[in-house]
Amino acid sequence: MAELINDGFPFTTSQARDLALSPRQLREGVRFGTLRREFRSVYVDARVPDSRNSRLRAIQLVKPGGAVVCNETAAWLYGLDVRAPGERRSLEPALMTEHSTTRVVRGGVRGRQAIITPGDIDYVDGVHVTNPVRTVSDLLRRMYRPYALAAADAFAHAGLVDPADVVEHVAKLKGYRGIVQARSLAMLIEPRTESPGESWQRLRMLDAGFPPPDPQHVVIDDFGREMRIDLPYPELLIGTEYDGRGFHTDKLHREGDTERRGYLSDLYGWRWVIGTRERIFGSDTSFEDELGALLGITPLARWWGYGK
Repeated sequence: MAELINDGFPFTTSQARDLALSPRQLREGVRFGTLRREFRSVYVDARVPDSRNSRLRAIQLVKPGGAVVCNETAAWLYGLDVRAPGERRSLEPALMTEHSTTRVVRGGVRGRQAIITPGDIDYVDGVHVTNPVRTVSDLLRRMYRPYALAAADAFAHAGLVDPADVVEHVAKLKGYRGIVQARSLAMLIEPRTESPGESWQRLRMLDAGFPPPDPQHVVIDDFGREMRIDLPYPELLIGTEYDGRGFHTDKLHREGDTERRGYLSDLYGWRWVIGTRERIFGSDTSFEDELGALLGITPLARWWGYGK
């Protein structure tokens, strides 16, 4: 096996010259999968596992002294990708500094000033990063509402935060931008949620005035086989699930979903309302109209629509 580029350590575009790598070779390396681009100006040999240590080393190359890793970049260091769908190609790390200090100004980096307390910060292998509770509270304040809840659900599902701790934290914040949204969403964090789509759909259901579903409810059939349903009302035999563009567009998975749902309908009388991105975002109200008809509840008017 050939030696790892830069011994497997991340490197910047300026360091690439010392490694005899031209800009064209960097682009082609990313294109053909021999390099992984961590940020806009930071690369690593693609054979190096995408681990927290590798991510920390990449951050150290671009983070000025005194800056704290925050928001989606902090989540990334904790092993979660909570970026909004439209920002998945964004490769600019988010950093913040305390008020009264110099703001981070550097190409390829998003910098802001904020109030930072010592209790908000973890020190991880030489990198200052907002701790999980502070990170979640910032995301709940700053992100588009359905994406914010999905981010918080992901932290709770990973066991990185206790929802009660987030509720307590945001309750103490006064005058922060987005704090009203953060407080309302903190009450809805659900550790059982397994995908962003489930978070978006659950929020749509709650905003429509429907009762909370029972996430990841397990149905055991007469043969002892277990089948999970994303967001059902088991006492009413109503199942709702989110079919995402990735996992559920695969033919095998689509067929499996259809077979499972049909089986539960035929044998036990389950009824289904399936959400997709187009039905959850935008102006189409058919999802909540169908679910409302089954529940006997007239849905409230939509007040968040197209995804950002």
